[in-house]
Amino acid sequence: MQPELIADYQCVCGEGPLWHPTEKRVYWTDIPTGRMFRYDPATGHHEQFYSGGNVGGFTIQADGALLLFMDRGAVRIWRNGELTTVIESIPDELTTRFNDVIADCRGRVFCGTMPTKDRLGRLYRLDTDGTITKLLDGIECSNGMGFTPDGRHMYYIDSPKLHVYLFDYDPETGEIGNQRVFVTTPQGEGVPDGMTVDAEGFVWVAKWDGGCLVRYAPDGREVSRIAFPAKKVSSVTFGGDDYADMYVTTAGGKNKETEGAGAGALFRVRAGVRGVPEHLSRVGL
Repeated sequence: MQPELIADYQCVCGEGPLWHPTEKRVYWTDIPTGRMFRYDPATGHHEQFYSGGNVGGFTIQADGALLLFMDRGAVRIWRNGELTTVIESIPDELTTRFNDVIADCRGRVFCGTMPTKDRLGRLYRLDTDGTITKLLDGIECSNGMGFTPDGRHMYYIDSPKLHVYLFDYDPETGEIGNQRVFVTTPQGEGVPDGMTVDAEGFVWVAKWDGGCLVRYAPDGREVSRIAFPAKKVSSVTFGGDDYADMYVTTAGGKNKETEGAGAGALFRVRAGVRGVPEHLSRVGL
């Protein structure tokens, strides 16, 4: 389970790794610098392919395009180097940006925003017709999400609260409810950031300022952890032909002396477990 350094673009905040199932490449973003990257494990080639507005999170569309969640509440489709606007802005989000996002089984996207100086963040749901609905308010830092294998529950992280929450989730309507705490991570071990769920239903959580990934059983017990040469481990996804490769983003690439030699790099880990394909978004299709 030794992390393998794949690409080091010295990301200030590398985030949101996601496997593209048709291209068989992993994509990720560096939020503050407005850059995005991709890596092809078949050839070993990686590259920066995007430079522009900040991308806090993104999904893969069913037609292979990328759905970008940006600042000011903007949502745009990136296809072959061209951007098409789905939402120009959200009036309540003009001074902030989106953060982690996830598509559900029907192609909707749950998408969180960062707090502003005047208020806390929110969680929204973007439906396939482009309608956006606020679901939660008072979020200190909206972060990772995932679904249980039965598709009836959704995990959601509010980082400063140190909580991974569990919601009941209705795939027919996209509604969430019955919020409760799944895991509270210990004080002094970093904060929970991005996450994913593996094929066995175990939850993997990246620990910002904790320098590790932690695997939790469905009952909330910690069962293992993987250390990284970077303090700010930000997010994780599964990829590869058999979804046995974990791709992990990190942050702090401009300050490696204090953040770790691998800060800001993309890593791969073969942990002996498999993931499942992430859902594809179908917004505007």
